[in-house]
Amino acid sequence: MNTGYQSLLNVAIEEASIGLSEGGIPIGSALFDSGGNLLGRGHNRRVQESDPSIHAETDAFRKAGRQTTYRDKIMVTSLAPCYYCSGLIIQFKIGKVIVGESVNFQGGIDWLKEKGVEVIDLNSQECKDMLSSYIEKNPKIWNEDIGE
Repeated sequence: MNTGYQSLLNVAIEEASIGLSEGGIPIGSALFDSGGNLLGRGHNRRVQESDPSIHAETDAFRKAGRQTTYRDKIMVTSLAPCYYCSGLIIQFKIGKVIVGESVNFQGGIDWLKEKGVEVIDLNSQECKDMLSSYIEKNPKIWNEDIGE
């Protein structure tokens, strides 16, 4: 595992932990520039705010504010982005996505790759364990989150 990517993923993991501590789904994300400078970070807050559009990636994207281009940006997320968040990545042409894990949810990884986005899956055991534990305890909320 690339240690540089791991340090970026740690920000997303921290956000996922914050979400869990708030009673939400433990998914975190962050947007970085190509030099690894943090632009915005966020977590899934759909339970906390009763807003189904606040996924981790959209939260981090919004908090990063306006950018003149996203082609050189890196979206880091503790879980493979769903199609909604993958659409955001494709729409704004974010060039690289670092994924903590895609075992609990495959999301839109194949679609991102088809659209030319570089996707690096770090297969993080910490990310897998945090979410699988949550899903086991909260299957109804999880199924609502993924549209089941």
